[in-house]
Amino acid sequence: MTDIPRRALTRTAKLAALPLGMAGRATLGLGKRLGGAPAEAVAREVQQRTAEQLFSVLGQLKGGAMKFGQALSIFEAAFPEELAKPYRAALTKLQEAAPPLPVAQVHAVLAEELGPDWRKKFREFDDTPAAAASIGQVHRAVWSSGRPVAVKIQYPGAGPALMADLNQLGRMARLFTVVQPGLDIKPLVAELKARVAEELDYKLEAKATRVFAKEYRDDPEIAVPRVLAGTARVLVTDWIDGTPLSAIIADGSETDRNLAGERMAVLHFAAPARTGMLHADPHPGNFRLLPDGRLGVLDFGAVARLPEGLPEPVGRLARQAIAGDAKEVLAGLRREGFVKPDADIDADALLAYVRPMLDPLAVEEFQFSRAWLRKEATRLGDPRSPAYSVGRQLNLPPSYLLIHRVTLGSIGVLCQLEAKAHYRAVVERWQPGFVEKNQPDFVDKDQSGFVEKDDPPQP
Repeated sequence: MTDIPRRALTRTAKLAALPLGMAGRATLGLGKRLGGAPAEAVAREVQQRTAEQLFSVLGQLKGGAMKFGQALSIFEAAFPEELAKPYRAALTKLQEAAPPLPVAQVHAVLAEELGPDWRKKFREFDDTPAAAASIGQVHRAVWSSGRPVAVKIQYPGAGPALMADLNQLGRMARLFTVVQPGLDIKPLVAELKARVAEELDYKLEAKATRVFAKEYRDDPEIAVPRVLAGTARVLVTDWIDGTPLSAIIADGSETDRNLAGERMAVLHFAAPARTGMLHADPHPGNFRLLPDGRLGVLDFGAVARLPEGLPEPVGRLARQAIAGDAKEVLAGLRREGFVKPDADIDADALLAYVRPMLDPLAVEEFQFSRAWLRKEATRLGDPRSPAYSVGRQLNLPPSYLLIHRVTLGSIGVLCQLEAKAHYRAVVERWQPGFVEKNQPDFVDKDQSGFVEKDDPPQP
């Protein structure tokens, strides 16, 4: 790859190759079956080749196409196993790697952003990227002070590519039914379009990272890298060593799986109270389990700004649903806009819809699993299920959209980890409204956090 394909026709043609390729492989599979090959073996081969093409095209296009692939990979735990297995490896690749930029382009971006003498800022700089993601790639280097650093470099043309891809994917929603039959990606694409544009501004990401780094300095559970330098397209932070969550998902010990899951839950529920922000990109490539047991958190380009912390009604309604108070749950969901004004919903039916989702909070200790998530996905998505008709009458208020997506994404990762932990205790401590007594006020009232004089001294 010599560049991110930026012309609309080029990118559209590459995306169009996906359904054409799938149709061609289906035809080839039919021919093999007519020739006597076992149907099951042919289906596996077709799915595997489809997965390989999906990774190749989305990875090379980067931008919004790969961002969508990353979002999709979070939810693979909900796919039927016979369908998910061939795609799992290819989709997981999107979390950690993609075809890298040529060295000459890397150097050109560094010179433009850090100045022609950019090499003097580093003692060492590795031209081979350590990771490549949707809109940028990361290089390992040594800062002039001797500190190991991660240098995040944005791909040239990433902005136009990002929005063009999401527009195109929105028009091709039915294409991805090969990955999850019945999956409606339009709301996902619309929400990504509304939010990911923020990720293009690395200065904004640097500010968010500084807030988290300041709050979590010396924290026993969460590790956040310090920012050493940042421009619009280059971000330099501390290097964090640790085991990628994708490796723990693949073959990690039970202890590491459980610990990583609990740390993720702590980050999700505690960060809004402590920083006024929610880390909004919960795919495994953004997390490392450190040798000392802390969860290293990377990439703060996507955050939900919640200056008041997580919404109190979320905790209160969860508590009431677990207690079986159907009338209060219906009234509360109607007040918050989850129940459409003209919807005539039976309170008990609504409680039956909501209550199983809260199983992880109804017991002292809960083990997430792919089987549990598939069961819930089937219950909610099967037109024959009573929950399906209830769900069609519900609404997702815009103010809850990002929180909802991040929560679902986090649950998807916990299910991939098959993690077991005391999640109820985490929610009791950090989610306003989940317990009736007043929660302690952990929120730093000065939410600016962006004043550089408050940052750690720069080396």
